[in-house]
Amino acid sequence: MSENRPLGFFFALLAVTIWSGNFLIASGFVDDIPPVTLAALRWLTATAVFLPFAKRDMQRDMQALLDNRYELLAASITGVTLFNTMVYISARTTDTVNMALFAATAPVFVVILARIFLKERISPLRWTGLAIAIFGMLAIATRGSLDTLLHMTFRLGDIWMFAAGFLWAVYSILVKRKPATISRNAYLGATFLLGTIPLVPAALVEQSFAPSWDLTPAVIGVILYTGVLASLAAFFLFNTAIMHIGPGNAALFQYFIPVFSGIGAWVLLGQPVTPVHAAGFVLIFSGVVMATRTR
Repeated sequence: MSENRPLGFFFALLAVTIWSGNFLIASGFVDDIPPVTLAALRWLTATAVFLPFAKRDMQRDMQALLDNRYELLAASITGVTLFNTMVYISARTTDTVNMALFAATAPVFVVILARIFLKERISPLRWTGLAIAIFGMLAIATRGSLDTLLHMTFRLGDIWMFAAGFLWAVYSILVKRKPATISRNAYLGATFLLGTIPLVPAALVEQSFAPSWDLTPAVIGVILYTGVLASLAAFFLFNTAIMHIGPGNAALFQYFIPVFSGIGAWVLLGQPVTPVHAAGFVLIFSGVVMATRTR
């Protein structure tokens, strides 16, 4: 695929906008549905919606899919089976500030792994932009309070989120290494299907010890949002962005997640937007612009 930087930036920004809602869901519905069950229903929905459109491409590219089965399986396990499941588990055992803090590790991991495996250059400008974006994210996550940052308590959920960030970085590198012989639809269809299969028995096991839950209209809406938008649409957009601008640049846009999550909390939950949020947005925007410049 030929490089188209403006389109890649737009797709990455649109993807993280959708994922911001997923973080709100992870925190807001933590007691309404068990985490593995939510992940399984999310990906079952995404797979069921997408497979009819991807079936023909998957059949055409079947030999290429088989030839690259190990890389494909690795992408499925890291990006589909584990990443969001670990985010949902994290939300049950830590708070939103900690989730935002450890979510910031993902772009750092991506930049480092892209340097190791894809030989992407890490310029001083990129490191500076990365640091500025991290500072902006921390300002929003801690509401500008140094005391909040210094007195953070770390829990089991933080380890889950830290590990999830690393797995997302691995997935991003694998997407960039996708062979040209496999189309986008075939790649997404295969990763969705392979990644969903382990979640089904895991969710059934979870039902044996998890608290009972009800399939309310709100829960159905959550499943549809995470399945159709946060999975199908956002993954298609982000994978396309990676092919245009590389995993390092695409990952930097994840620093906008706390910005858009804050806006969503303001609109939907009535939570206030403070000058700290505005300052954090300016820092994140400036850092991402600086880190993605070619010179």
